[in-house]
Amino acid sequence: MTGRQRPILPRPIRPLIGTVAAGALLMTGCGVLPGASGDSREPVTVVTWAPSGASGPDSADMAGMTAMAQTYARWINGSGGIDGHRLRVVTCDEQDTSIGAGRCARRAVEEKAVAVVGSYSRYGRAFMAPLEVAGIPYIGGYGASEEEFRSYMSYPVTGGQFALLAGNAKQLARGCERVSLVRPDTLGGDGQSWLLRTGLTEARRPAPADIRASETATSYDSAAGQALAGAGTSGGCVTAVLGDRTETFFDSFRRLAPATAAVSISSVLGSVGQPLIDRTGGRDSPFEGAYVTGWYPDAGDARWNRMRQVIREHAFGDNRIDPNDTGVQTTWIAYTALKSIVESLDEPGITAGKVTKALNKGIRVDTGGLTPQLRWRYEDMIGSDSYPRIVNSKVTFQVVRDGKLVADKKGFVDVTKTLSDASATG
Repeated sequence: MTGRQRPILPRPIRPLIGTVAAGALLMTGCGVLPGASGDSREPVTVVTWAPSGASGPDSADMAGMTAMAQTYARWINGSGGIDGHRLRVVTCDEQDTSIGAGRCARRAVEEKAVAVVGSYSRYGRAFMAPLEVAGIPYIGGYGASEEEFRSYMSYPVTGGQFALLAGNAKQLARGCERVSLVRPDTLGGDGQSWLLRTGLTEARRPAPADIRASETATSYDSAAGQALAGAGTSGGCVTAVLGDRTETFFDSFRRLAPATAAVSISSVLGSVGQPLIDRTGGRDSPFEGAYVTGWYPDAGDARWNRMRQVIREHAFGDNRIDPNDTGVQTTWIAYTALKSIVESLDEPGITAGKVTKALNKGIRVDTGGLTPQLRWRYEDMIGSDSYPRIVNSKVTFQVVRDGKLVADKKGFVDVTKTLSDASATG
C-alpha cells in the first residue's frame, strides 16, 4: 500500500424517484433548460451530468443532481441571470457507465460549455480527457473518481472520500477505545484502511481491526462477527464504508450483536445519509446514535435555507430533488461557485478559458458557510502527491439523534495533517 493508492468512493444511496410533478422538466438522456429570454449579454452554457434511472443492483442513480441544476437555472434566470447572463443548463444522463461519461463529456464540448458543474461520475478517465483537450473546467464534482483530485482541469469543492475517512478517524478517536473498519476488499479499500489507521494513530489510538468485505454481498454475517470481535463489547466502535451495501452490513451486525453490547456504529456520508435513515425507520432506524462524518453542515442547518427556498419555489414538486441528499447539496454549492466566478469576470463574453483563468488566478468563492471559503490557486492546495487538487480539507462531525443527522461538533474539522501524513508514509 502506498500513499498513491487512494480509496474508490462507495456508490451513494439512491434517492427515491417517483413521478415528476407537472411543470418539471423530464430527462430522457440529454436535455436543455433554456431559461429566460431577452438578456442583454450572451448566455452562459454549462453542463451537469449524473446517472438518471440507471438500472442494476450496483448502479448509482443521482437524478437529483441534474434536477437541482435545472431548478437553479429557473431561479437565477427568473432573477435576471448571472450578472445579466442567461444561464443555459444542458443536462446529460451519464448512465453510470464509462461510455455514458464519455458521451456526456463530448456533449459539453459540442455545446461549447464554459464549465461542467456539480456532476457525478465514477468514470473519470472517460470524461476528464475530453474536457482537458477542450479546456473545459470541471467544477464541484461529487468526487466519485480519483481523476477529480488529480486533473489540472478539476476544481473540487470537497476533499472527497479521502477527507471523510481522515475525519472519521478523528471523530471516532474522541470516544472509541477500539475501532473495527469494514471496507471493500479492493485496492481502494486498502486506501480507506490506511487513512483511518493514520488518523487513529495520530490521536494515539490503536490501529483499527481491518475487515475486508465484498462490495456485492447480500449478507455480511462473517464480517459482522469479525467487526464485533475487533471492537469488543464495551467502548468499541464499528465503522463501515461499503456504499449501498452499508445498510446490508449493519443489518447483519445488529442481528449478531448482543443487546448488552455497548458498541457504537459509524460511517461517512455517501454510505449513510438522511434519506437512508428516513427509509429505515427514522428515530426507530438501526442507525439511531450512529456517528457520521460529512463534508457540509447537517441538513437542518440554517445555512441551507436559501437552497430549500429555491427548491420549494422553482422545482415544481420535482420529487427527484431531496434537499437532504449530499449530491443535491453538492450541485447547489457548485452552482454557487459558478455564480461567483461569472460575476468576477464582469465582461460580455464568458468562455471556458476565461473561467479557467479566473479559477487559477485565485477567485474566492463564498458558499455562505456551507464550506470554508474556496480558492484554487496552487498554493491553496494541500501539497499532497496523492491528492494534489484538494483545496478543502475540512469535514463535519454529525450524529443521528431522534432520526435526524445533527451536529456532533460545531464548525468544521481540518484533516489536512492526516491527509498529508497518509500520503507521506503510505
